[in-house]
Amino acid sequence: MSKLYDRADLYDLIENDFRTKSIREDWKAFIGKRKIRTLLDVSIGTGSMTLPLQELGIRIYGSDLSEAMLSRCDVKAKIKGRPIELKRSDFRDLACWKGRLFDCVVSTGNALAYGNNEDVLQTLEQMDQLVKPGGYLCFDSRNWEKIQRERQRFYLYNPFFKDGNRINLVQVWDHNADGSITFHLLYSFEKENRIMQKEFFEERYHPFAKNMALNKMRDMGYTNLKLRPVPCEIQENDFEKIDWYRVIGRKPVL
Repeated sequence: MSKLYDRADLYDLIENDFRTKSIREDWKAFIGKRKIRTLLDVSIGTGSMTLPLQELGIRIYGSDLSEAMLSRCDVKAKIKGRPIELKRSDFRDLACWKGRLFDCVVSTGNALAYGNNEDVLQTLEQMDQLVKPGGYLCFDSRNWEKIQRERQRFYLYNPFFKDGNRINLVQVWDHNADGSITFHLLYSFEKENRIMQKEFFEERYHPFAKNMALNKMRDMGYTNLKLRPVPCEIQENDFEKIDWYRVIGRKPVL
């Protein structure tokens, strides 16, 4: 089965100016008064989640395992006149950035769950090595505990439009015996009330508990850990009701 992350063109179909602005404003509210001038996204993909931060005066760097995603990210950054430094790398091994330090190192797009739970801990360690003293480590994630509790299977998204086509997206989630979850993504492209194209993709995730990641950050010395919903404008204090969240913590100053 094909992987969506090999099809950067389809991955970005949901992108539009309104969504980009919303992402930028969400980050602005989340960062608040934290002094972040350089940010490395170790799962940058096509840049949809972090390129908007350039307009906040933050210098963005990125790495990803997918050449297709990096290539599209590079093109998007250059079109905006703000080229960025990109490297191909698995986030479990960030040696390509060795010797570099950043104000904030982040993993976006629910990427951590692509690895198993041990991989998540290893990735956080790798990210920590690239955070300046006094800087920040950050990640976002689906609320896997809520997903595993509710075991919902079918997710239907509002249709969107591109080049005169109506595009429909349905996700079907299979909860596997080993605890992993397989996401089936089904795209259909309609024109004049006829389906002209179909695309099917499959991605596998390994749920992890929020406290596993937070405790690891505490063990590495991070303080002032903050968790907020994504988008952070959602006024929800009950974690059990949050679908997606973002965590940030501050590294001690030496």
